[in-house]
Amino acid sequence: MAVQEMTRKPEVKKRPQVATMNAVHDLPVLVARDKGFFKEEGLDLEFVTTPGMAQVTTSHFVKFDSVFDRPLDSVYNEGGIDQYRMCEWGIMKRAVEANTQGLRGRKIVALGASMSKFAIVVARDSKFYEPEMLKDQPIAVTPNNGSDFTTLKMMEGFLAQEHIKRTHSGSMLKRLEAVRDGKVAAASVMEPWISVAQKWGLRILIESHSTRSEAAGDDLDGPTLKKMFRAQARAVELIEKDPTPFIHYFTRETDGLLKPEEFQTWRLLHAAPQPYTRERFDDTYNWTVKWNMTVPGATYENTVDNRAWE
Repeated sequence: MAVQEMTRKPEVKKRPQVATMNAVHDLPVLVARDKGFFKEEGLDLEFVTTPGMAQVTTSHFVKFDSVFDRPLDSVYNEGGIDQYRMCEWGIMKRAVEANTQGLRGRKIVALGASMSKFAIVVARDSKFYEPEMLKDQPIAVTPNNGSDFTTLKMMEGFLAQEHIKRTHSGSMLKRLEAVRDGKVAAASVMEPWISVAQKWGLRILIESHSTRSEAAGDDLDGPTLKKMFRAQARAVELIEKDPTPFIHYFTRETDGLLKPEEFQTWRLLHAAPQPYTRERFDDTYNWTVKWNMTVPGATYENTVDNRAWE
């Protein structure tokens, strides 16, 4: 009797896994998800929530030695997510250094949709009234994340590089508490925590927008990314027309510390994802190398892939 061959089951390709972390840079993704825009593009995505420093409940420790040990990066390196976004410089660092460390590859695949607002705040009775007065004074940030990079961008017009100091005081909430309690001179925070700082009576010295970048692994093809970015663009149209229906994404991160009417919607700024240009790469990469925040030697060709627009 002939032995019947077993029929091999076809390999089931998993759904693309997309990270969501903080509303300040994931709002278009959250809105596109909840409004069904991704599904209308024919996409079947899995959304993976990763810890973010904007969450009032975050308890993870941000390690100093390697950004790749942090929760989002660890999940990506283990294959738990395929696509994510964060501050432009943070994505640059990760895309460049993953190659040098032999980790799961990722490319910059777009200039992101969210221009997140960051602000440096001080206590109500602080003796510091302008950015240059923070000379040699530690500013609380998340090392090698958006608050760190944007702080440098804001401060380098006022102080020499060696006089800009940063420190780590924990989550956005912990930073504001440290400022309020006189433990640090200043803190860099993003929304909704700028609005919380204003509610508490803290003083804003300077604020600036910080653009996101989108990163993806090589296994996420161009047509899929194109659909994802098209869905985000539809969400951006809604947000820019009237952001008030989407305030709840921000206020829930504060766990009741901020009421919807206390959130400053005028700080929100979004645009459709765009190709990441060579000029932008050169400017941003050279800036991160200048600050010794990433390794030299990367190229546009091995860091950027605009396949969504091909």
